[in-house]
Amino acid sequence: MKRPMNRRDFVRGLGAAALAPGLVRMGGCTDPGDEAATDGAAASTDLWPGYSSALVIDALAGPIQFNIPQSQLPLSASDLEAIRSSGITALNLTVGVVGMAAESPYEGTLARMQGWEREFDAHADVLHSVRTIADIGEAKRSGRLGIIHGFQDTVPFGEDLDRIAEFHGLGVRIVQLTYNDRNYVGSGSLVPVDEGLTDFGAAAVERMDDLGILIDLSHCGPRTTMDGIRMARRPVSITHTGCNAVYSHPRNKDDEALRATADGGGVVGIYLMPFLTGSGEASLADVVAHIEHALDICGEDHVGIGTDQGIVPLDTGGDFMAQFDAVSARRQAAGIAAPREDTPPIVPELNDPRRMDLLAAALADRGHTASRIEKLLGANWVRLFGDAWVPQPSGVP
Repeated sequence: MKRPMNRRDFVRGLGAAALAPGLVRMGGCTDPGDEAATDGAAASTDLWPGYSSALVIDALAGPIQFNIPQSQLPLSASDLEAIRSSGITALNLTVGVVGMAAESPYEGTLARMQGWEREFDAHADVLHSVRTIADIGEAKRSGRLGIIHGFQDTVPFGEDLDRIAEFHGLGVRIVQLTYNDRNYVGSGSLVPVDEGLTDFGAAAVERMDDLGILIDLSHCGPRTTMDGIRMARRPVSITHTGCNAVYSHPRNKDDEALRATADGGGVVGIYLMPFLTGSGEASLADVVAHIEHALDICGEDHVGIGTDQGIVPLDTGGDFMAQFDAVSARRQAAGIAAPREDTPPIVPELNDPRRMDLLAAALADRGHTASRIEKLLGANWVRLFGDAWVPQPSGVP
């Protein structure tokens, strides 16, 4: 006897149906043999054979580097070429201002969003705004980079819950509850005593659930993270983190948080940051070690990638270190700099627009199956977005 379809099954089916025909098969993964989804010329250059046909989602990234002054809008011709060559279907772009010390975070966030809207208009052949699962399908079909507007802090909301709906109307689909410091919602990863979600934070979580905004807990402190998982009615995300069991760092998560995220249907993304190791730059081996630990704790349906990188490779030559040190000093003064931020955020083996393809090939070399790699590259995120982005008024089971 066929069991009744519950709400999550319905949403998953709806998300799959909304994608362009031929892009999705069972489990939300793309079919490497589907001619409609695969470009022959691109496929011939893939390091991992399924890359061109996969839905590739970077859950925290940018077309260009961020927190690095050498990259800024408008996009250059070389930026656009890197974007075209990346093979990335969509990414979560931080458009929100971060930190309680920021000046005019509401107005500053609106200005950032307007800047990216100008880029969408200027480069409609390369960039595609993503507000729905169907938009991800369209980005894949048309060979453009889908951009999901996201926040890494709730400071643009101030203490006004109505701003959540305002920003949702402007296209924001992923919101991290806190950055590294304390805000009106809760405590970040650098706060000495994490007191968990505030009453305002609990109300904000409920409002985001209602509207269809994916909750992100990446920079949250341990208690705020667990409160967010517990209070959310839908699956949540940790879009960019590492595993404390592999290397202990304030920005990494304990197994308890990883397991609870997965148990609730959420997805954990592993980043390419120095926080994966104790000295020097992180290596490809470090990235793989954290991914494999997350797989052991969460299972293959609940792990993805959130690089915390720009598609355009990081150029560490010239006056880079002087600029980088100046940015680090400002972040230290604002109280939002995590330990090891004085190390350039680069994994040398993956400092390439094709970093997701390189990572897929490395995972294949480790013996991971094609179906698992498809999930890690993006199918798990697409499933989660389908769960999270459909509006659902309070009280709906």
